[in-house]
Amino acid sequence: MKHSFYKYWQTALVFLVFLAGMASFSPVHAGNIVAVRAWPADDYTRITLEHDGKIQAKHFILTNPERLVVDIQGTELNATLKELISKIQPDDPYIQQVRVGQLNPETVRLVFDLKTAVNPQVFSLAPIDKYKHRLVMDLYPKEPLDPIAALILKGEWKHDPEPEQVAANEPKNTDPETASSGTSARKNLAGDTGKMQLRRMVTIVIDPGHGGEDSGAIGARGSKEKDVVLSIGKRLRAKIEQQPNMRVVMTRNADFFVPLGTRVQKARAVQADLFISIHADAFIKPSARGSSVFVLSEKGASSTAARWLARRENAADLIGGVNIKKHDRQLASVLLDLSTTAQIKNSLKLGSAVLDEMGDINRLHKGSVEQAAFAVLKAPDIPSILVETAFISNPEEEAKLNNPAHQESIANAILNGIKKYFAKNPPRARNGMI
Repeated sequence: MKHSFYKYWQTALVFLVFLAGMASFSPVHAGNIVAVRAWPADDYTRITLEHDGKIQAKHFILTNPERLVVDIQGTELNATLKELISKIQPDDPYIQQVRVGQLNPETVRLVFDLKTAVNPQVFSLAPIDKYKHRLVMDLYPKEPLDPIAALILKGEWKHDPEPEQVAANEPKNTDPETASSGTSARKNLAGDTGKMQLRRMVTIVIDPGHGGEDSGAIGARGSKEKDVVLSIGKRLRAKIEQQPNMRVVMTRNADFFVPLGTRVQKARAVQADLFISIHADAFIKPSARGSSVFVLSEKGASSTAARWLARRENAADLIGGVNIKKHDRQLASVLLDLSTTAQIKNSLKLGSAVLDEMGDINRLHKGSVEQAAFAVLKAPDIPSILVETAFISNPEEEAKLNNPAHQESIANAILNGIKKYFAKNPPRARNGMI
């Protein structure tokens, strides 16, 4: 009996030692961080941590001074995660610096020292395309500026000219039959000559597709669609800014991701007269080539290719990364319901004018404007087109897309199309200061 008692305690002691050893053994973490990325922008800064398994994150805000603390459970500090420190640039609008450290054996703590109060969104994304699991931290300003106020603050917003100023700039009418009424001199546009004479400031929104986490199509030489279309968009912006009574707003002016619905919201917030989304197409066969213009469809896609392209472009939110819990589902349904026949009719007119001009600088993939359910074209009150400038998957067209001179030609073609559209479709008068 005594022998059995000692044997029992000996066995128990060995088991306790085994448990102690297991407790000190470092477990295999499911969430090894494999990449870190930072995407600063005026609208918000995004931090992305890509990992190969499941991790959990908790966050909280500290004030005086402003800090965002994120505790990542289920991982440990590694060289990749330490790279986040160098990813934060001095000109980041929201983050001063970041500090990283091992809070406990299974938790890494990130402390973001902030330049201003933020409203953070921290969420996870499932693997898709080339990405593994992603933990995303979006830092939005707590008090965002009104989009027009932000442009005024930057000196990028010009008000409509006063009526007296418009009258002074108009050519004098010497025709005795019309001088009394002033109808000839005060036409919004000179339709007979096709020359554009805008009597109020028109707002054109340029939407360079993709951005940030979403590279878009990749060319055979490694060119990224998001970079090419941003360059073209900036060239088009510069040309529009040189036009009288035209101003321009870009949905993105740098390499960051903008959800499709947000692009539409931006256009509506500034009461845009036109919305131009710029892309560079891709196809499984490198022989595919040519430029195309697309508008929204009420009744389905005009072709199988258009339907396929719309499905691919609409997947941008999944690749770029949208916080589904915060995504405005109501907005999406309203935009779908309010997409009007009039908007599509005007979009077709704009699309035809731009397509004609694109045909002068590049082969057309199809000789008419195509239609499909592109999410980014669903502003119910703004003529909207999506310009596929060329096939980046075609080596010859990829080279042209990277050529600055050809980018200038594309920008000129789009601008000429815009001017032709306005020459036949004067912008409506509207109330208010913008």
